[in-house]
This record gives sequence, C-alpha cells and structure tokens, in this order.
Amino acid sequence: MSNPVQNRYDFVYLFDVKDGNPNGDPDAGNMPRVDPDTNHGLVTDVCLKRKIRNFISLTKPEAPGYDIYVKEKAVLTAQQTRAYKALELDPGKDAKKAENIDAAKKWMCENFFDIRTFGAVMSLKEANCGQVRGPVQFGFARSVDRITPAEHSITRMAVATEKEAESQSGDNRTMGRKFTVPYGLYVAHGFISAPLGKQTGFSEEDLELLWLSLEQMFEHDRSAARGLMSAQKLIIFKHEGELGNAPAGKLFERVQVTNKNPNEPPRAFSDYAVTIDRADLPQGIEIIERL
Repeated sequence: MSNPVQNRYDFVYLFDVKDGNPNGDPDAGNMPRVDPDTNHGLVTDVCLKRKIRNFISLTKPEAPGYDIYVKEKAVLTAQQTRAYKALELDPGKDAKKAENIDAAKKWMCENFFDIRTFGAVMSLKEANCGQVRGPVQFGFARSVDRITPAEHSITRMAVATEKEAESQSGDNRTMGRKFTVPYGLYVAHGFISAPLGKQTGFSEEDLELLWLSLEQMFEHDRSAARGLMSAQKLIIFKHEGELGNAPAGKLFERVQVTNKNPNEPPRAFSDYAVTIDRADLPQGIEIIERL
C-alpha cells in the first residue's frame, strides 16, 4: 500500500442512461426512482457504491488488500471471523475486549477495500470488529431534468415447470412489465476526507483506483434492464490542505449543467452544455477533469 491520502477532495460526477432503468425502487414495482415532487430521477449512493465494489472485484480479484466485504451471498460474521483467526483470537470470548476489537478493525481495513473506503458497521455479537467511518461518501445522484419513465409489456415464451405448461393449455406465453428512462443525465456529488483516510489506511493507490472505477464501472455492468449507461464527466476539486480550503457547496456551484434546447426533451449528452467557472478560485483549490 502507498501512503494515505494527504488532501481533501470534493467531486462532481455526471453519468447518463438511455432506454434503461438506472436504479429501480423495489417498493414501487422496480420503477426508476424519482423525486415525487419534481419528477427528477434519483440514483442512490448505495447503487453507486455497489458498482464500484463490483469493478474492484473484477480488476483486483486475488490482490491482497482488495477483498470486498459487502458482496453477494457474503456472510458478514464469517468475513469478520477471518480477522480473528488471522490474529489468533477467539471470535467469541475475545470479541469483548476493546484492544482485540481495535486489532480486528485494523485487519479488516487493511484487507477489505470497501471498508477502508466507505466504512462499515461490524459491531456484531460474534467476531466484533467495531465501526469504521469511511473517508469516501456520496450523495444521491439527481437528474438534471425531469424524467418520464416508460412502461413496457414483455412476453416470456417458455415456462418454468411442466405443471405451469399444462395449466396454460399449450400456450406458453406469460406477460410481464419493465420500466425504462428514455434518457436521463444524472449528477452525483462525492467527498473524500483525508483525516478519515489516515484512520482507515485509504491510500493514494486506493484513490487512483476509485477514480478509475468511476470512469469505467458502467462498461463492466451491462444488462438489458440498465440500457446504455455511461460516465460522462468527473470533475474533481483538490484541496491543498487535508481539512479543505473552501466549502464543498460553493465549489459545486461552479459546475453548471444546462439543457441547450429547453423546449425539447433531451435524448443525448450532447444536448447539454457543461461549464466550469474557474475564475477567482479560492486559494489552495485545484480543478482536475478526469473525463
């Protein structure tokens, strides 16, 4: 591992979707998430972190220190028990001592990318590894314009069982529904804390891998349900100091995204203009464009 991050970062991340569902809501029949008051589309921070985790799993499948804690079918107690076994501790009786919990927490940060990046609550009864506050955080992504989810009927020509086939009198077709967004450009804001990074061991190498994930993760997350999703812009505000040199909200205001044809529904990223106000930057702020 390289040195822990030395600077605070705030960033603006733009991505879009075409004829797909970027983040379905299971409480609403898997419809695309929307703000009910404005009809602007939403994508949760959890959704974005999931795609980053999946990208790390693809690019660093066997690399020491880059395991993923929260992944499909993972048993979290079993993940944490690995720390106790590595430290030659009993995950039952030794999990009540503060020094053992701290040692296990440190081991988990060293070995799991998503823990030292996003943090985790690992204060389970058995194999207690405490809680980690991660240095990298996201807000919800919100679409620039209102979205109009489209509902589509789909047909399945096959059935799952012989009984189902018999009950349909030879007609194997069953109907279903799917939802898509014709087009939506989403903006997410992210934050990276250097002091928290020092606590978890989040390194400059981890930071570079995070940027790479944001640039490429949609390219390795294709499915019919998600349509065409693409990363379009990654604008980073690098602070000279670890505590920061300007409020994040003021920096984010410098990035403006406008619809070139407000009377027409947008259908491509080229329908938008993205501008960055670089005039009179606060001292100690550097703007980096990765995309």
